[in-house]
Amino acid sequence: MIETYAYARAGLLGNPSDGYFGKTIAFLVRDFRARVVLSPSARLEIKASKADMPVFESLEDLHASTRWRGYYGGIRIIQALIVRFLDYCREHGIELPNRNFTIEYESTIPLRLGMGGSSAIIIAALRALCQYYSVEIPLALQAKLALETETKELGVPAGPQDRVIQVYEGLVYMDFAKHLMDARGYGEYERLDPSLLPNIYLAYRTSLSEGTEVFHTNVRERWNAGDSDVRGAMEEWASYAARGRMALLAGDVAELGKLIDANFDLRARIYTISEGNLEMIRTARSVGATSNFSGSGGAVTGTFEDDRMFRKLEESYAPLGIKVIRPKVNP
Repeated sequence: MIETYAYARAGLLGNPSDGYFGKTIAFLVRDFRARVVLSPSARLEIKASKADMPVFESLEDLHASTRWRGYYGGIRIIQALIVRFLDYCREHGIELPNRNFTIEYESTIPLRLGMGGSSAIIIAALRALCQYYSVEIPLALQAKLALETETKELGVPAGPQDRVIQVYEGLVYMDFAKHLMDARGYGEYERLDPSLLPNIYLAYRTSLSEGTEVFHTNVRERWNAGDSDVRGAMEEWASYAARGRMALLAGDVAELGKLIDANFDLRARIYTISEGNLEMIRTARSVGATSNFSGSGGAVTGTFEDDRMFRKLEESYAPLGIKVIRPKVNP
């Protein structure tokens, strides 16, 4: 039996420019994980988890489950990954032995809150497949293959950041320059020492669950049409990541905090942000913390000064049904 894991992630700076040839910084969140178990079997089987079951206790159960989980479970993304994995092996002349398996998954990553839940399932499953068939895939190509599972196989719009941080783990600075992405399909990825991070929090609410698609509406179309506001914003976000890298290396916590706040403020000018998400940002800033989306809404991250400020974060978020943690980046 093979057992593999992949973890949640949080974008710190530069998001959402990763899908637009920008730059980002992200860190792993080991507090939540996707787990995949693979074992030999006579037939190839993808076992359903609760998220895949079309059986409900009542109309209210169906409604609540759908609002929480969305309309899709993990079977389709694992199936898409297997297809993509087989294509990769054929393209690279890797002959796989004729051995079937049963694969199943479960996840503790809060859903639809921009923590990389779907991509974590894909990465964990890819690690299991590589172990089972003794296939070695370079990390950059693992991230590329995971992204193509959603974009090419399932037609889901997505950027590369989530897959890169979940493959490389820790703290990573990413440059998705157009000439690199066009030439080879992946950018330049630099691992940074996670100890460079100052006091970081992650706050999330399960009551929002609006999904990534809410915040990406029309932006791609505007980008493709050459909208100067969107094009300029993507360049600005990329510059925040580049400057954030320098701030981390220099230990300049004040500069890093300013960039984190600026990252969200620019986003609020380009995207339509719901009141619930704005409330999360305002609450953190009201106690002196910095705050930015960790993904596309439903969760925020930023810096805080000390234990006293963290307790204020907890006290301010609790009445709103929001959980705040100090994320575990290292094992």
